[in-house]
Amino acid sequence: MSDEASEQTESGADEEAASGIQEGDFVRLAYTARTVENDQLVDTTDEEVAEEEGVDDQQQTFEPRVIAVGAGHLFDTVEADFIGGEEGDSGTVTVPAEEAFGEYDEGEVRTVSADRIPEDDRYPGGHVDIDGEHGHVETIIGGRARVDFNHPLAGEDVEYDYEVLDTVDDRLEQAEGMLGMYFDADFDMRIETDEVEEERMVEPDEDEDEDEESEPEFETEVVEKETLYIEQSPQLQFDQQWMMGKQQILGDLIDRLDLDRVIVEEVIDGSGGMMGGMGGMMGGMGGGGEEADLEAIEEELEDADVDVDDITEELDEE
Repeated sequence: MSDEASEQTESGADEEAASGIQEGDFVRLAYTARTVENDQLVDTTDEEVAEEEGVDDQQQTFEPRVIAVGAGHLFDTVEADFIGGEEGDSGTVTVPAEEAFGEYDEGEVRTVSADRIPEDDRYPGGHVDIDGEHGHVETIIGGRARVDFNHPLAGEDVEYDYEVLDTVDDRLEQAEGMLGMYFDADFDMRIETDEVEEERMVEPDEDEDEDEESEPEFETEVVEKETLYIEQSPQLQFDQQWMMGKQQILGDLIDRLDLDRVIVEEVIDGSGGMMGGMGGMMGGMGGGGEEADLEAIEEELEDADVDVDDITEELDEE
């Protein structure tokens, strides 16, 4: 066989090997995961299964999930089972304990002072966070507590039943899927191409003498940037994972969706406490009469436990 024919054969083999679902693709996946030993539910996208197991009252949405293959959204063993496959493929795969939630480590069961545990959590089974580690209380005797810092599913093999429903090409769906793996919130998003002014350093002319002391020159140019806009949901404003991890998560999203940037928009709707109400009332003073407006202001001040006479005296002194 000639070298050229050999190269064509190898190229064809590579193309055939790379067919089907590959790392970097987005797929919509339905699955249910249970422990092998005692059939304990670990995770599911099936609402009926959630109802049967009595976990459907949790603040969680049970529906097929859009995942980025290779992004760590699923255990590698599960992804390896459907990589190279097609839409509609299904299967059952067992993830060994060491690849799932780790082997059980007796050394992770430690004795601590009971004073380090909040009083409300000082009971067997209570969940605690100590020195950045999460664990659950096994026993409390006197002033000492035994706390297990192993993952609750450590040592358990996990079996996944899955079905690849379809591949997802729409980038907004892809973005929603990625964010949905981290945050159980509704996202209002859009992708736009913006024209943005950027400062660019001008390369010196090769014919010109280089002057080490000369300042670099810059010029403004207009460039197009594909931007994902995310309206920040009120649910996320005080979400610690969102506040601490959004930089890394959104950076990964930019890379996987081939975007130039993400802009998070915070929406202030004007509703609020007394000051918000007073602002609206003061803004409309022209239509209700001066006497009615003064009475309304006095009522607001009374509700706020403010002495009207004191304020009047201060104003007179000024």
